[in-house]
Amino acid sequence: MGWYTSFVAALAFLAVGVIFSPETFGSLSNGENSEKLSIFLKLAHLLSFATAWGAALWATFIGGIIMFKNLPRHQFGNLQSKMFPAYFTLVGSCCAISLSAFGYLHPWKSSSTVDKYQLGFLLSAFAFNLTNLFVFTPMTINMMKQRHKVERENNIGDEVGWSKNREKAKTIPKLAAMNKKFGMIHGLSSLANILSFGSLAMHSWYLAGKLNL
Repeated sequence: MGWYTSFVAALAFLAVGVIFSPETFGSLSNGENSEKLSIFLKLAHLLSFATAWGAALWATFIGGIIMFKNLPRHQFGNLQSKMFPAYFTLVGSCCAISLSAFGYLHPWKSSSTVDKYQLGFLLSAFAFNLTNLFVFTPMTINMMKQRHKVERENNIGDEVGWSKNREKAKTIPKLAAMNKKFGMIHGLSSLANILSFGSLAMHSWYLAGKLNL
């Protein structure tokens, strides 16, 4: 998957360390420098969260649907195979930064129950994106490439939508089996993505309650 997977993995360890060992990172220090650091971390948390939320909203409910309805299916699949790793890396990285910043500002041992729930939501969003990046996305891309090969052999895949695939699958058991397996893997990936989005949505509700407009 490239260097970015190592980067996201490193962020994961950083986030866990900040949450459960805040003293190591000096989150209990006082003074003017601590106040400036607090403001910086709040900004980092807010911007990272907003980026993750916006990217998830666009990719899940807008961009992907528009592309599926307007691009030839193989072209759409190949494009998504390049976009999804970048998408999950971006959202996962932003979740890790938000989680780290929030964990620094709200150490686990001294946090309220509400704050601990929010740490849980951010950690869940991060974990779901990691699962997609490291597990479901490689499996989905591999299955997609295998299915594309079978479809090209049967002269389908350049159309928009699923109609020709479903028609051919009725007479080609191999393609039908591939469709079933791809649907299962893609479904799990979509579920993880939706759960991540839901976790971010819960945190957005928390942040809205903190605003003083």
